[in-house]
Amino acid sequence: MRRNNVACIENRRRYIGHMSSPVVVDLPHSLGTEEAKRRMRESIGKLPDHIPGGGQVDSRWEGDRMHLRVGAMGQEGSGHIDVYDKKVTVELALPAFLALFADKISGVLRKRGGELLEDKTKKS
Repeated sequence: MRRNNVACIENRRRYIGHMSSPVVVDLPHSLGTEEAKRRMRESIGKLPDHIPGGGQVDSRWEGDRMHLRVGAMGQEGSGHIDVYDKKVTVELALPAFLALFADKISGVLRKRGGELLEDKTKKS
């Protein structure tokens, strides 16, 4: 029995070792927490459309945090989105292969997230 536990721990260490540093993006906004959460809830279903080759996104809310599991290109990453009164913080842990695209992913998150959280009631 002990041998199985050791093997399980080793497998977990190997898995964690394949994860990269998380991608963290802060998105400032002036919408307030509830409006930002509403927009996130309504748009999360469109996220797979922005993943090259398509993807799968599972999400669930826990207070002001949305937990995510994202599958793309045969890989899976996970993370969360924390919604605050003046900013939204996106944090994604990517497997090593997807980490190659971390800069591109960060850029897309900043661009699309900024558009999503833009206060359209303010006049330019």
